[in-house]
Parts: sequence; C-alpha cells; structure tokens
Amino acid sequence: MHNNSDERQARQAQLKARLSDAELLVLPGVFELISATIADQLDFPALYMTGNGAVASSLGLPDVGLATYTEMVARVEAIASRISTPLIADGDTGYGGLLNVDRTVRGYERAGAAGIQLEDQQSPKKCGFAAVTEVIPLAEMVDKISVAIEARTSDDFLVVARTDARRGYGLNEAIARAQAFEQAGADIIFVEAPENVEEMKVICQQVQKPKLVNMVDGRAQSVAGKSEIEAIGYNLAIFPCTGLLAAAEAMTQAYQHIANTGSSAGLETPLHSFDRFIELMGFDDARRFDERWQSDKSR
Repeated sequence: MHNNSDERQARQAQLKARLSDAELLVLPGVFELISATIADQLDFPALYMTGNGAVASSLGLPDVGLATYTEMVARVEAIASRISTPLIADGDTGYGGLLNVDRTVRGYERAGAAGIQLEDQQSPKKCGFAAVTEVIPLAEMVDKISVAIEARTSDDFLVVARTDARRGYGLNEAIARAQAFEQAGADIIFVEAPENVEEMKVICQQVQKPKLVNMVDGRAQSVAGKSEIEAIGYNLAIFPCTGLLAAAEAMTQAYQHIANTGSSAGLETPLHSFDRFIELMGFDDARRFDERWQSDKSR
C-alpha cells in the first residue's frame, strides 16, 4: 500500500518537477485496480484516472454526470493506495458549486492523487469527446480554479484546468478561457477537442503554462505519434481509453469464442500468463505472510 502522507507528498513533488522536462510526458489511462497495477509496473511519469473508464468499470454507465463525489474519491483512493506512480485523477466539474470543489480537491489530495482535473462544463456533465457540451460562465470557472488552489494543502498538488468550449463556442473562446485559467493559477491547461493540428498549434502558441492533449483511440481524429505531439508544443499527452478499449475488445473476442464453441480451446486472442497475473495481484506476498505466521505458531 502506498498512501501515507510522506509518500503522497513525494509523488506530488516528483510529478511537478517533471513538468519542466523537455520531453513529452505520456500518461496512460487507468480505470480500476488491474489496469492501474499493470501500468504501475511500467516506466510512466504518471498515470491518469479516466472518469469515463472509472464510471464504466464501476457502474456500467455512461460518463454523463451520474457518478458522485463519494464514488469517485473512493476509486481515487483505491488506485492511489495500490500504486507508486503519481496519479492525476479526473474530478469532473468538482461535483457542484464552490464548496463542493473545495471538498473535492481536499478529498482527492487526501486520497493520494498528485493532481486533479477540473472542467468548465455545466452540470450534469457529459463525456467531452462524445457530445457537444454547455459550459459555465468563465467567471464561475475562474472561481472554481481559485478555490482549488486555495484548498490544496501542498503547492505540488497539480490543478489541471480543462475547457470544453471549443465545440460549442469556437476556438477563440476556448483559448480565452485557457488564458484566464492560467491567470487564475492552474498548473496545467487542457483545451478539449481541437479539430485539427493547426488548432492544436494555435493553442500551444497562445497558452504559456504546461499544456495537456487528449489522445482518444477510435475517434474520427487520428492519434498522433509522440514526436508530432512534442513538435506541436504539448507537455503532456493522456491516452485515457486505450487500455479500456483494448481490454473490452479482448474480452469480446474471448467470450464470443466461448459462446460459439463452448470452450476456450483454440482461442486466438492473446492471454496474459496466469502465473504472472496472480503474481501481479500479490499472491506470493499473501503466501509468504501465511508461511511466516504458520512458522511462528509452530515454535
């Protein structure tokens, strides 16, 4: 378990220090304990808890504002306590007004996150890449960012400010909001849904603070390679749905094969080693624990 105060602060400081790296920081999306444990074994600078994936995996529902703060902070704590890698977690709209934002930021930081993403959508929010969304007045979002900055107990806890204004209000409005978020003190700026590479370049030219881009597999807009994302000017890239979609497709193929044939014999879908999986989940630690206590009792 990795969730005491010193470890939380160390992970926060570690991630904040990486923001000055010239190299693009690449964050995979994690959504529950298996995905987080697997990603934690790899050399990522941070992990990103996707709200869409967390809601889908825990509730089996779309990401349309149905998950509560209580449900989401529990998922943050479960993931953060299992991993050593810093975690940025989706905090949606902050789950309400300014007092809710204060509670959400404090709760996410206490739960072990190294950063929180907050967005300017109206409640109930919608998955930003699945629908044209309504946004709250700019002044209200600036207040939310200011509350978030004040609520965090460490300056190393990162506030990621996201605007969903591009689709419904245009690029100029989205950039104006991003610049206002910078001035309000947000650490990372996230303009969702630019329509092409030229818009991405304009965003990076107009925003001075570290910039985050959302790379979602399966959308009409293709996913760019690392060198291209770096050349455009982004500092962080999240891949929130790659693991989720890969797992869903693999399970679909495996279950369909069993339904068709009545067995897993002949399955062509690649399978993780069972022995490696139970080791990953900590069975060896549990066995050693039992052996130690059984040995103590025999003395």
